[in-house]
Amino acid sequence: MQFETLLFERRDQVAVVTLNRPDRLNALNGALIADLTAAAAAIEADPTIRAAVLTGTGRAFCSGADLMGGGLLDDPTLSPGESVRASLVQHFNPMISAWYHLRAPVVVAVNGIAAGAGASLALTGDLVLAARSAVFLQLFAPKLGLMPDLGSTFFLPRLVGSARAKGLALLGAELSADKAADWGLIWEAVDDALLGTQALGVAQRLAQGPSQAFARIKAVFNTEPPATLEEQLTVEALGQAKLADTQDFAEGVLAFRSKRPPKFKGC
Repeated sequence: MQFETLLFERRDQVAVVTLNRPDRLNALNGALIADLTAAAAAIEADPTIRAAVLTGTGRAFCSGADLMGGGLLDDPTLSPGESVRASLVQHFNPMISAWYHLRAPVVVAVNGIAAGAGASLALTGDLVLAARSAVFLQLFAPKLGLMPDLGSTFFLPRLVGSARAKGLALLGAELSADKAADWGLIWEAVDDALLGTQALGVAQRLAQGPSQAFARIKAVFNTEPPATLEEQLTVEALGQAKLADTQDFAEGVLAFRSKRPPKFKGC
């Protein structure tokens, strides 16, 4: 599968998607947004892909929206506000939603700067690993007089709490990978040289797991939880009932009773 602005490759049951605009620090322009949306659709449509890795080439994972040549403000018939809204509604937001709601677990490997919209893209992942040299930046307000978008106002308070989310958004402070892990923004900070290997290893482990259970876990965690414990218990009971009818559950029980590792097939 060929793309203009990213690399897409298969590693057995894992899709590895690499943003490939290193000269622009992988900034999001129209072509990259379209490619990312198409890559997510390709993963979703292929049941043999059971996990994905998302990363970037060069010094940055993604430096945010490309304001220099991204086509965001090029329509002379629209005000800047109208242009930005149209871009978000028609292009950016569907891309973010597509990655966030993928059936397959997504491992994001943040290899450098993840700024603005790039940080939002990183946080669509289910497990986010970052090189120790990586940094997360919310520069919307301090640099552009804007508010965070592409889901950052959704992700940040859920992951690190309101106080820290507001601080990151208001101050644009640089957040190191180690501190991001300590705060719970990401899963783990790893040595730079090990990032690719560890991210692929995690994805390969997920690809061997019960993919239907993983998809339902994602759906439950990605939905705003019900107001009461009893409502959540009902959600869990309904989901668990469906999973208990899968072949993977039967295999899991058999493997447990046989004292061997399960061999899940995703069905």
